[in-house]
Amino acid sequence: MKLKINLMVGLVLSFCACKAQKVDVAKSFASAAKQTDVLVKNVDSARLVKPTLVSPRTVENGQFKMVNSRDWTSGFFPAELWYFYAYTKDKKWLDLAKKYTEDIKKEQFNKGTHDLGFMIYGPFGNGYKLTNDPDYMAVIIQAAKSLSTRFNTKAGVIKSWDHNGDKWKYPVIIDNMMNLELLFEATKFTGDSSFYKIAISHANTTMKNHFRPDFSSWHVVDYDTLSGNVRNKLTAQGYSNESAWARGQAWALYGYTLCYRYTHNAAYLAQANGIANFILSSKITPEDGIPYWDYNDPQIPNVSRDASAAAITASALYELATYSKESKRYKAAANKILSSLSTKYTSKPGANYGFILEHSTGHRPAKSEIDVPINYADYYYLEALLRSKGFKQ
Repeated sequence: MKLKINLMVGLVLSFCACKAQKVDVAKSFASAAKQTDVLVKNVDSARLVKPTLVSPRTVENGQFKMVNSRDWTSGFFPAELWYFYAYTKDKKWLDLAKKYTEDIKKEQFNKGTHDLGFMIYGPFGNGYKLTNDPDYMAVIIQAAKSLSTRFNTKAGVIKSWDHNGDKWKYPVIIDNMMNLELLFEATKFTGDSSFYKIAISHANTTMKNHFRPDFSSWHVVDYDTLSGNVRNKLTAQGYSNESAWARGQAWALYGYTLCYRYTHNAAYLAQANGIANFILSSKITPEDGIPYWDYNDPQIPNVSRDASAAAITASALYELATYSKESKRYKAAANKILSSLSTKYTSKPGANYGFILEHSTGHRPAKSEIDVPINYADYYYLEALLRSKGFKQ
């Protein structure tokens, strides 16, 4: 009798867990839209004071922080607006998306950053998919040309940073995998295979040098451009050189998933599966699926979480589930993460100046953006919501 009761309790608990992980996408989008209405008002007010600041980035020390178009996060806000339009088909969101996307347009010529995928492809790529505006395509192509100037044939990778030359010579960060989508799309638009070849070279070289046997990633790999050899493996935003920085793992997962989307190269699928297994097998991550900012911080559990890493991971897992034999596992994990974000990590209505999610960690070693709302967390959260409903890239 006791065994029977325990079995029944187990089944009930299991059922409750499954129920809890079903995300009400319509409700979540409606709540997010109300928050974003607040955000848009705050953005417009801030721009009246300083018009050069075009995009909301975060709330830090209680202060609303806007950035100019050159900031690597500048494209996420207009890209979010395109996702609201994709979901609702409401002209209000279309007009807002067009308006704020225009503010980032000049960055198509920016050769001083590797982040053009984030800055340009987010808003202009989503805008093109939804409007077929040829001007948006032209911006994407020019941005791909600009990004290509940062590619070194000897090292086989795209340079990430031009700063801190005393620390590294030719640094490549794992985040850079996210900018390859821009190059793949440029080849689709133009038929020029040079963009595709640069993306493949970068992905292959990164796969060779950035990962440990357990599929965790170093944050920064520094190259010698004369020999093409690796000079050093470091971190900038993680706990230590040998630690696994949570958002870095999420970037890696997403990056190799999108590489498989464009190439159908089995090596990229295997890489994405390996990274997913590292993330999902972690004994450190709490039950709700939202990781601590770094998997190896010795102060766990008394450190900040990173909702942005969770949102990126959930979005990537939904796509990877469409390619992998581990489809059920990935969907279940993504559902759990998305449920947690939607129920435990969202701002109270009207709070945080209109940002959607709380509890992200930007750059903990620099004591910057710790346990705050941040725009890329919101963007990938919306994308994960869409993908959970079968939204196609």
